Amino acid sequence: MTASMQEGRQAGTDRRRSRVAAAISAAQRDGTPLTASAIARAAAVDRTFLYRHRDLLDTLHIAAREPATPHADGPGATRASLLADLANANARSTRMAARIDQLEARLSKVLGEDAWRASGIAAPTDVTELQSRITHLEQRAVDLTRSLDDRQAELDAARAANRDLTRALNQRG
Repeated sequence: MTASMQEGRQAGTDRRRSRVAAAISAAQRDGTPLTASAIARAAAVDRTFLYRHRDLLDTLHIAAREPATPHADGPGATRASLLADLANANARSTRMAARIDQLEARLSKVLGEDAWRASGIAAPTDVTELQSRITHLEQRAVDLTRSLDDRQAELDAARAANRDLTRALNQRG
């Protein structure tokens, strides 16, 4: 390879390296993703160019870990802070999914009980009151049965006494 070809090839590499460096700076400034694919696309080079020039890839990785340049809107977000936010959002999502499952189960139970009651198959809601009333009526039935038995015994005794008196009058007579 001739010296002029070598110089031309080196100049092309230097131009591509400059475009990659500019793309990394622009991505940091704009807050766009700092990935090998995104930087290669922005610099109009092949991704393998970044992997062949390890120093550029290291610069890219360092830039990805550093905080972004703050914008006028407020402070920028780092990859680490975005990952922490994502982890927090996933944890919150998991907690909310568990709470939703709990509420759905409770709602299902309540709706099931309402449907059971509405069907007429279920026991009435005032079961305790009805059971108390049944107990009271059973006790009253026992009392009335005893009273009836007592009166029946008195009636049987009065009939026996009446027969004895009638027999005694008939024999005297």
